[in-house]
Amino acid sequence: MIPGGGQPNMQQLLQQAQKMQQDLARAQEELARTEVDGQSGGGLVRATVTGSGELRALKIDPKAVDPDDTETLADLVVAAVQAANENAQTLQQQKLGPLAQGLGGGSGIPGLPF
Repeated sequence: MIPGGGQPNMQQLLQQAQKMQQDLARAQEELARTEVDGQSGGGLVRATVTGSGELRALKIDPKAVDPDDTETLADLVVAAVQAANENAQTLQQQKLGPLAQGLGGGSGIPGLPF
């Protein structure tokens, strides 16, 4: 129940929404700067991606290179990038999860999709 039976304070609701939007933007910027790694083949191939999923680096140990078996190397590269992206998704959930819950917690504002 709203005290006094009146409407919710729209100014306060707008300030809260603005703060959550700023917090979300800050978290997204931080994700774009943060790097996480993934590896495959016991470390023969290592991929580095940002928290937002951008591939930044790929290191391949020379032991992983066999000119007669490029398929295995390709599989190792794909696996390392996938592992790095999984780590990036985990980081995203840690950084954005609480913010998304705040937005998705039912703002009670008609017309807002969250």
